[in-house]
Amino acid sequence: MPRRCALSGKSVQYGHNVSHANNKTKRRFMSNLQVASVLSDMLGHSVRLRLTPRGIKTIEHNGGIDAYLLGTNDGKLSPEMLSLKRRVVSAKAKKDAKKAA
Repeated sequence: MPRRCALSGKSVQYGHNVSHANNKTKRRFMSNLQVASVLSDMLGHSVRLRLTPRGIKTIEHNGGIDAYLLGTNDGKLSPEMLSLKRRVVSAKAKKDAKKAA
């Protein structure tokens, strides 16, 4: 499993530790990934995602995972979020058809 945020795509960055003598050694800056259970109203259950705190805040700001996915273009979503969006869209279509009948 890659160390990458499912929402923003933020991943590991590389740089140097710089000593007082200006010696440079390689290091990795790890992204702060959290396993978050996000409740989807359309699917009726929670979905577990590896997100950065900024990604969690973005979902909350948009009013939930369903509203975020439906309001975002497919080109900006990662493959994991794109498959989740397809599931949400199909569940929404089923609920709308059931409501109309």
